[in-house]
Amino acid sequence: MKNLIQPQNDAEAEAIKSILEEQGISAEIRSFHDTAYDGLFQSQYGWGVIRVPEEDFAEAKRIVEEWYNAAPGEIPWENDDLSDQS
Repeated sequence: MKNLIQPQNDAEAEAIKSILEEQGISAEIRSFHDTAYDGLFQSQYGWGVIRVPEEDFAEAKRIVEEWYNAAPGEIPWENDDLSDQS
C-alpha cells in the first residue's frame, strides 16, 4: 500500500475513500489520532492518510485530483433539471 493523500478530516477521508471504491480501487484510511496521547500525533503529522495499492496509485491520484478540481456544476449527482419535474 502507498500513501495517496492526507485528508483534512474524517469527512473528507470517507468521501475520498468512497469515490475510489466506486471506481474499483481499494482504499484504507489510517488516522493518526491516538486516544492515549489525546491527538498529539495529529498535531504533528496531520489528520491521517489514505492508502491505496501501489498498482492503483496513478489512477487513484488522477481520480482525487479531478474530484478536487471539479466545479460545483460538474458534480454528477447535482442535477438542475430535477427542479423542472413538478
